[in-house]
Amino acid sequence: MNLPPLSLYVHVPWCVQKCPYCDFNSHGQKGDIPEKEYVQHLIDDLKTDLHLVQGRKIHSIFIGGGTPSLLTGEAYVNLLTAVDSLIGLSENCEITLEANPGTVETGRFKDYVAAGINRISIGVQSMQNDKLKALGRIHGANEATYAAEQAHEAGLKSFNLDLMHGLPGQSVTDALSDLKKVIALNPPHISWYQLTIEANTQFASKPPTLPADDTLWDIQEQGQALLTEAGYQQYEISGYAKPGFQCQHNLNYWRFGDYLGIGCGAHGKITDAKTGIITRTEKVKHPRGYMDLAKPYLFKQWPVEQHDLPFEFFMNRLRLFEACPISDFTALTQLPLQSQADALQQAIAKGLLNQTDSHHWQVSQKGHRFLNDLLELFV
Repeated sequence: MNLPPLSLYVHVPWCVQKCPYCDFNSHGQKGDIPEKEYVQHLIDDLKTDLHLVQGRKIHSIFIGGGTPSLLTGEAYVNLLTAVDSLIGLSENCEITLEANPGTVETGRFKDYVAAGINRISIGVQSMQNDKLKALGRIHGANEATYAAEQAHEAGLKSFNLDLMHGLPGQSVTDALSDLKKVIALNPPHISWYQLTIEANTQFASKPPTLPADDTLWDIQEQGQALLTEAGYQQYEISGYAKPGFQCQHNLNYWRFGDYLGIGCGAHGKITDAKTGIITRTEKVKHPRGYMDLAKPYLFKQWPVEQHDLPFEFFMNRLRLFEACPISDFTALTQLPLQSQADALQQAIAKGLLNQTDSHHWQVSQKGHRFLNDLLELFV
């Protein structure tokens, strides 16, 4: 079979302190980060996964966390040199690094560019200091502005600003003010998404008071109008980009592409070229266990069962606002299209999905609004 593109996710687990809303695998920094040791483990982890590459080059790289910008440019020179040597990078490979707006970290942006990183995603979250404090962020609004200015000057191919809405005590005016300030910083890409309370977080044990549903709807509706007016195109649920600046790594996720995952708790998805079986992988989660030479990096792996494949495919693919080639379903799942005939017929009859021609599906405006209802048809 023709394999989908292959991306690489790299997880750096440390941050200065854990935010109360965060359910990612992150650990508050205690003392110096074992940078050289960890990078060597990442490289060795990648070596154990080389059999999963199956002749492909790396289409995109996303370095997430935690706070990956706590590591130096030298660390990423060593890592990216190894990735290129072991596997190879495709032409115009997008390489994204997540960063926080702390002044020490933003001072490293040019070092990251020199290491080969061409896209930075900056966790702004809010442009109001009281909201940042409520979110447990360690930076202020001025540092967020400075980080965006540094990103413009660093010579990056692109950069993203992450912004939340639906924050504790946030009004429509507050949320739109945040968005206007971020738009004024002119990033090529904005990730704008609603705060949700996740299990196993500080917010879950002591939930803050969040805006009412009517307020959230007004924020979403008016915010999308602001973004559209400013020239940002919504290409997935929380992704807005100037033309040509969509995040290629995220697109590969949503198009049901493959990806290796290295680092603490990193997940991967790999298609076998001979059998078509899709396997998901998960690495050891805690840094101590991950860097224990007596243990393997792989925590577990499991095949995606055939009865789960339709939901997994549509759960990813229907996040996107672009039309979906009908042929992708069989090409990426190895299942006959007829197996989903009833669900597709219901989706179209309910006005959640349109078949625009004989070759494409398109999620309707109603379908995006009631995406969970649409996806439930494929369970």
